[in-house]
Amino acid sequence: MKMRFNRLLMSVRNFDLSAYAHSVNTIGSLRDYIISEDLLAGQRTNGRMSNVRRFFCLFVTFDFLFTSLMWIICVMLNGEYIVKALIEQVVHYNIHTSLFDIVLVSFCRFFILILFYAIIYINHWIVISLSTAVTCAFLIAKVLYFDWPHSSQPVFEVLLVLASFVIAWGEAWFLDFRVIPQENYANRFIVANERTPLIRSYVQGLPSTYTESVGNFYSPQGTPENSVRRFQQNDRIPYEFIPIKFSKQDEDNYKHVASKNLIEAWKLFEEKDWVLERQFENDQVYTRLDQSRRKIFKLQAPIDVDPKYLLEELYYREHDFPMWNSNIKECYKIHSFDEYTDITYTVSKEAVGGLVASRDFVNLRHWGKRDHSYVICVCKTEHPSFPISKKIVRGENNIGCFVIETMDDSKKSVLHWIVNIDLKLWLPGTVLDSEMTNMMFNFIKELRNYISSKTQEIV
Repeated sequence: MKMRFNRLLMSVRNFDLSAYAHSVNTIGSLRDYIISEDLLAGQRTNGRMSNVRRFFCLFVTFDFLFTSLMWIICVMLNGEYIVKALIEQVVHYNIHTSLFDIVLVSFCRFFILILFYAIIYINHWIVISLSTAVTCAFLIAKVLYFDWPHSSQPVFEVLLVLASFVIAWGEAWFLDFRVIPQENYANRFIVANERTPLIRSYVQGLPSTYTESVGNFYSPQGTPENSVRRFQQNDRIPYEFIPIKFSKQDEDNYKHVASKNLIEAWKLFEEKDWVLERQFENDQVYTRLDQSRRKIFKLQAPIDVDPKYLLEELYYREHDFPMWNSNIKECYKIHSFDEYTDITYTVSKEAVGGLVASRDFVNLRHWGKRDHSYVICVCKTEHPSFPISKKIVRGENNIGCFVIETMDDSKKSVLHWIVNIDLKLWLPGTVLDSEMTNMMFNFIKELRNYISSKTQEIV
């Protein structure tokens, strides 16, 4: 693992954008991908402490030294001889007049955090949560018991208490939101690639990084019976994408979750409490409330197209969504488990006149047949190559689906689209309902126009 990561670092240092060119039939190496800062900061190179954890330990040390310095300044400002003042604060300690206990608490916090996170090297938030809780409880008690009316330097003493309180919470935040996530991300990346050989054969690699040629001798993947089309991996994945080779157990887990999601999506579709929200010509939008009182939307619209063709457009041609869907900025298939299950990455455009910024989504998709209808289930998931970024808000698709219902006329179908989304923002209910309804009507209009234009081109 260390050999692999050292080679990765050397590749990154030698990376030259001007030389970023290779044949379409050539397998891309790791130097063809831009490695994120989270991966480099969270990795333990040669068994040493990671960069992000080292910064955390420095921050903890700064906490103790800064608190001690502030306390000494407060003591000196009393105007007494330094030795006498220290004896009064330490030897003749009194909770009502001395601030030495704040320094002592800071030292205890420093000792405990360095012991568990630098020496023992645990990777859990429980220790810092306890230290922060104890610190806050003590500081609150200190404020209540301290004799503020007779204090000679109340401003500096208040600053000492507030600084200790803020820094303690800053340490907890940094460990929970930076150290642990970045180290877990780096560990998942290295473990996932540990099973791959150090020297890759010519015919080995992800289909997303090259195309088949005469020089690649391979056995085609079998197509299941009654399949709409052969399994295919999208070749338009952005170059920042770092390919991950999941273990057999991980792939089975994803498939198991996807199958359960499909069952839940079908149950949601068959619920009888859908209420008509709005209708436009033959298209209707229904709503219902889930257990958390969040509103779920369902579009029902007839469309003049063969159900299998519609399935192909909505599942297998996800990379074409930005061509016709005005709400989608980018859409990629980042991993395919089989013909029926994959993971996609989608970036939405700004909405509500720019009030709602772009969101990105990582979705686990799975399709199957239920009662003569095609069901495409979509639900949030995680992928090691696409962690949450500080540059864009990560939205979440709770269990939703497309249901393509077949009609007596084989050239027509009814599309049901259930949207169960969390945009990670607050909007008034009336505004959100109106925007979601308009978006769904606009979606079916653009889909009809796109399919109609493609049909005319074929004719």
